[in-house]
Amino acid sequence: MANPKSLGAAFNRLWLAFSSSKLGDGLMAAAAPLLAISLTQDTVLIALSGAMYLLPWLFFAIAIGTLVDRIDRRRTLVAVAIFRALVATTLAVLIFTNTLSIYGLLLSTFLIGTADVFNDTALQSVIPTILNKDQLERGNSRFQMSDTVLQQFIGMPLGAAFFVISASLPFGLNALGFAIAAVLLVLIPRRHIAKKVVDADRPSFKAQLVEGLRFLWNDKRIMRLVVATALIGFGFNIAGATAVLYLTQTLGVPKVLFGLLMLSGGVGGLLGAWASPKLSQRFGRGVVLAWSITMTSVFELCQGLSPNVYFFIIASVGAGFAIAGWNVLLMSLYHTLIPNEVFGRVHGTRRTLVWGIMPIGALIGGFVAKIDLRAPYIVGGTFAILVAMYFFRFIRQLGNSSDNT
Repeated sequence: MANPKSLGAAFNRLWLAFSSSKLGDGLMAAAAPLLAISLTQDTVLIALSGAMYLLPWLFFAIAIGTLVDRIDRRRTLVAVAIFRALVATTLAVLIFTNTLSIYGLLLSTFLIGTADVFNDTALQSVIPTILNKDQLERGNSRFQMSDTVLQQFIGMPLGAAFFVISASLPFGLNALGFAIAAVLLVLIPRRHIAKKVVDADRPSFKAQLVEGLRFLWNDKRIMRLVVATALIGFGFNIAGATAVLYLTQTLGVPKVLFGLLMLSGGVGGLLGAWASPKLSQRFGRGVVLAWSITMTSVFELCQGLSPNVYFFIIASVGAGFAIAGWNVLLMSLYHTLIPNEVFGRVHGTRRTLVWGIMPIGALIGGFVAKIDLRAPYIVGGTFAILVAMYFFRFIRQLGNSSDNT
């Protein structure tokens, strides 16, 4: 008799591949900003090193989303994992040979970000094909918990420590993580990730792209949610643009402890990912969504007002808890509202709007940091709070109306 709590073999293999790549991501997430400040002290270039990861969402997400709806999604995930492994390997070699410049890091980050557009779009398009609607919150919760544990609890502390030992080591291990993910993805039987779009007599690429744009534009509920998310994310990226300088210079955190400090957000994130489905069942999806994004904004502001590193840790735990709950329930909401046959296109379009303006926020944060390293958190956090309060009622109503728990 099948375990009623099991999400199935296909999901488990996809989740393991995701987990392997997230461990590598954690190593790189801590090492990359430390590498950036070892190459330059220019706050704008440091902010740009983070923005380059997000720029591909602005440039390519709509086209990539359309493409993902037309091709084999499993092959896409495998190809992307291999590509990212190659880029990380190249980066590790350049660091080891002491031939990497800040501009080489910017280019590598842009390439990795482009690959992640493919990966995220394909992954999010696959999830609702292998899970039932009543399994979505549990499935997304498992992804979020894996992201938190492996990227923030394990990957980031190790990434910072390994960087101190050898700057190239975290990037080499990042490549290994993606190579393992590629192997795991190959092991998923194709029948578990069957395309719902039939190749025969399908519309042209341009026609499908326009269809995705039209769907999002005509669905005012989703469009308004996307606008709210984009504006709040814009504020968050102003806030965190120069976090590595704020922590190491203003709060005096040693480089070797940088990744360990990021663990505090992971503690909150793990608890938030675990609790969000339960809170959703108790209070309703919309209520939890609205309060989660509002409190995340409040904690962003608190981080910038931290008198010491201990206060920053407490605010990070709170922000991690709230944003994890938001992420789990938001993706479950999108999986419920968006038909799978157009999911890639709509997901790519909304990501273009949401993540596309994030690099602009990061660049603004870099300039604001020239005034004071606390200023980005104060400006970005305040902006996000105002936006969250404005959209609070709408988010609560939309989430509750879609709640199928």
